[in-house]
Amino acid sequence: MALLAAVLSSFLAPFMISAVNIAIPRIAGDFHAGAVEVSWFATAYLLTMAMFLVPFGRIADIYGRKKVFIYGMFVYTASSLIAAASVSGLMLIAARLVEGIGAAMIVGTGVAILTSVFPPRERGRVLGINVAAVYLGLSLGPFIGGMMTDFVGWRSVFLLNVPLGSIILTMVFWKLKGDWAGARGERFDLAGSIIYVLMLPALVYGLPNLPEQHLAGALFVGAGVAGIFAFIWWEARLDHPVLDVKLFRHNTIFTFSNLAALINYSATFAVAFLLSLYLQFVKDYSPFVAGLLLVPQPAVMTVLSPFAGRLSDRVEPLFVATFGMAVTTLGLFLFVFLGKGTSLAVIIVDLVILGIGFGFFSSPNTSAVMGAVDRRLYGVAAGTIGTMRTVGQSLSLSVVMLIFAVFIGNTEFVSGARLTAAAFPLFLRSVRAAFVVFTLLCAAGIFASMARGKSRAATPDGSRPANQERA
Repeated sequence: MALLAAVLSSFLAPFMISAVNIAIPRIAGDFHAGAVEVSWFATAYLLTMAMFLVPFGRIADIYGRKKVFIYGMFVYTASSLIAAASVSGLMLIAARLVEGIGAAMIVGTGVAILTSVFPPRERGRVLGINVAAVYLGLSLGPFIGGMMTDFVGWRSVFLLNVPLGSIILTMVFWKLKGDWAGARGERFDLAGSIIYVLMLPALVYGLPNLPEQHLAGALFVGAGVAGIFAFIWWEARLDHPVLDVKLFRHNTIFTFSNLAALINYSATFAVAFLLSLYLQFVKDYSPFVAGLLLVPQPAVMTVLSPFAGRLSDRVEPLFVATFGMAVTTLGLFLFVFLGKGTSLAVIIVDLVILGIGFGFFSSPNTSAVMGAVDRRLYGVAAGTIGTMRTVGQSLSLSVVMLIFAVFIGNTEFVSGARLTAAAFPLFLRSVRAAFVVFTLLCAAGIFASMARGKSRAATPDGSRPANQERA
């Protein structure tokens, strides 16, 4: 039952991300949105999700993971209903901010519940199944989201969350017995959580404003960087921090596995967002057809993730994850040459390459992170890897917003759900520039993945290696 609850919730959040990506051109047309505002429709959700994952992971460890999961699912479902009723771009962004908070409460706790219930020797297999659910959501999101946007309207994409969320809520509340709180009785670090929650939006808001509002953008970015150092200094002083920075200082496996995840998601997440805009604005496909064309990447991830998870139970995760990172780098590099005349066959083959790379990276990397900490820190570890994912996704879209601001700026972007004539060449130039940045990022991620060293997330008998026990 724990696996079923985690799998369903892991399906729901990425399904909504990929479905909304397909609907964004129609949303932009309805609300007459500019280039940067278009990016905020996707970024708002990921930003608050990244902000609150670690604090709610810690709250779940102290007060119970099931409780936090239930409250989060309620917030997520209610905010989706509000998003569907939005009458302006600003209202939709606000609803997506709240939706991200609900997602933060369910994503980390779902993985933590799994690692609490299943023994170490089965961790790779179970996490592989869970990651496959994530990719299934990513696979079906463009198809179902495109179909619903085309035939019913973009609001139906958000309304779909309401019955799905209600089913999960009912099942967990009535059927999932017991609760798990590995750090019950410990104090919650409120001050550290506030610093953590404020530093990320400063960075994400400041970066896109640098080209046009130099001083304001620089101040926000500076405040975000200062917040990172303040957070590290504060957390190192506490016995019960919201995020144990000593995990990063003394645990090489944990540190570089999380860094590899951050880099990978920073380099890959905006691919679907950019290609959704490209296929609808440049190739002039409907949301339904564009969604179908984006399916190969997450579909390949869905098929490969359980296999990669099982493989990481038997083969050193370092090798499996690094191979995946290298293949992903190749896929991103091929998209650097994307243009108006690029054939669909080339795009689909490239998406398959990206799917293979990410399929081999994610499950082994997650298994390495969860296997590098003690059981009492499963919630924090799950929240941390989830934070690396969502922070990376937010940074990925922030890079796109920054590039849009540099290349497109205040040029009128969308007219009647189509690119304006002035924005058309600027958009293509922006897309190619983004893929250059993402390729370089992912190439750096290969070295981060290799730097974690050999560890084995789980030994054949299910025990933890001696160096991980000390860590």
